[in-house]
Amino acid sequence: MASDLDYHAEILGNRLKKRYKHLRKWATRNDVTCFRVYDRDIPEVPLVVDLYDRWLHIAEYHSPHKNLPGPPERYRDAMVDTARRALGIDPARVAYKTRRITARDEQYERMDSAAATEIVREGGLRFKVNLTDYLDTGLFLDHRQTRSIVRDRVREMAVGKTVRMLNLFSYTGSFTVYAADGGARTVSVDMSRTYTDWAAENAALNGLLRADHEFVTEDVFDYLKKARPHSFDLIVLDPPTFSNSKRMERTLDIQRDHGELLSRCSELLSRDGVLVFSTNRRGFRLTDAPQGATVRDITSVTIPPDFRDRRVHQCWVIEPAYRPVPVGATRGPHASPRSATRRSRESSASSRRGEPSPRRPPSRSKSSDRHRRPSDR
Repeated sequence: MASDLDYHAEILGNRLKKRYKHLRKWATRNDVTCFRVYDRDIPEVPLVVDLYDRWLHIAEYHSPHKNLPGPPERYRDAMVDTARRALGIDPARVAYKTRRITARDEQYERMDSAAATEIVREGGLRFKVNLTDYLDTGLFLDHRQTRSIVRDRVREMAVGKTVRMLNLFSYTGSFTVYAADGGARTVSVDMSRTYTDWAAENAALNGLLRADHEFVTEDVFDYLKKARPHSFDLIVLDPPTFSNSKRMERTLDIQRDHGELLSRCSELLSRDGVLVFSTNRRGFRLTDAPQGATVRDITSVTIPPDFRDRRVHQCWVIEPAYRPVPVGATRGPHASPRSATRRSRESSASSRRGEPSPRRPPSRSKSSDRHRRPSDR
């Protein structure tokens, strides 16, 4: 009679073969060499299995309330052997990690120094991933669609002008590379020198000119305090859920601090600027958006087809309320109340003199880029 461990291995292997057969053509068609094959599909097998070209990355989601069918080492060996056989992966190219529920003040540390790296493709671009040294690989697969949305938005905005993009908590710069591919000049800010160097390496992998892209190693809160207002057309804000890094003067709790971050970001946006905000905090509630801002929840169109977990992150497009343009700049249709009053007075005076009223700038059509839903692009 088969043991529980054998049963778990059998159902995992069958599921992996079925999912891979289903996803393989989609991945080839979209030039994607890194995708999720198994997303805790079966409750008895609490694993996430990602394929990174020639590598298999397996994460075990450990729960103290559930017992594995066998000793941890034996369970790991059985799952690794089953997964790599089902997908035809070399035994030396499998990384297995355990994710545990950590205390609030506990930080993930570097796990290894083997530096097993691979260059993967996504959306016509190339990225370096590290399969062994960190809990995460350097490329968050759940934001594949979001990155594509950012690139498309840059291309729409870039007609007749240079788009300036700011990537905060930039990690390894995948959003930066996508935005640059769309035509943007970028600034990427992260507190980790390791990650800003990694981001610069990803930019170089894709032939981006260093002169057009700045990589800043700094606390995001410090950067926001001194950045020049209205200097960016697009900001991507994808912060960690929590951080108490020793390099920070404060802790970061995204539920507590998102209002401050969103407010400061809105001050940096240009007249028609857009903020893309995302978080993977479970149960997060967006309660402190900038006053008067237009907020659209685009989560449903940012979850990739290979992800079974439809709550892996939440994502919004935020367009702050009208911000006065710098002195000397031409005002558009969203004029300030003072200028609206002035137009009213001019119109009244013109009527008394028998002159035609000054023409108001045409209002923007509802079908304009500013109001278009990402799913329509």
